[in-house]
Amino acid sequence: MALGLAVAAVVVVLDQLTKWWILNTVMQPFPRVVEVAPFFNLVLTWNPGVSFGMFAHEAEYMPYVLSAVSVVITVFLLGWLRRADSRFVALCLGLVIGGAMGNVVDRLLYGAVADFLDFHAFGFHFWAFNIADSGISVGVILLVIDGLFRGSDSA
Repeated sequence: MALGLAVAAVVVVLDQLTKWWILNTVMQPFPRVVEVAPFFNLVLTWNPGVSFGMFAHEAEYMPYVLSAVSVVITVFLLGWLRRADSRFVALCLGLVIGGAMGNVVDRLLYGAVADFLDFHAFGFHFWAFNIADSGISVGVILLVIDGLFRGSDSA
């Protein structure tokens, strides 16, 4: 449990620090595109919805609904974390929990999630994302891989 909570805390802190840096330093005096490499830019986009902008054009109370859903999911994940029988599963759950909470902070502070990592190749721009999104994605992918190769006894 301690490992998962520590990983979650690190993800939230890194997520919020990078968003603070983007909002208060990189994108000042106004939002712009900062080309870091031929395949990577720093941008500032606000996602009022969830993954890929789903539910972005719903009612103005949607950030609170999405935050509540994230908290409910996090409570479930904390229960799973409490029962986790391996450090690997605890680490993965910590990544997901930290990512979810990092985006909840944004929704409650700004009404939307700040995304700023923009990868592109061959004329295609992937969806902009942030550290919290990375934690969620990596954590879920690793949990799926663990479940496939270790079996259902890892939960």
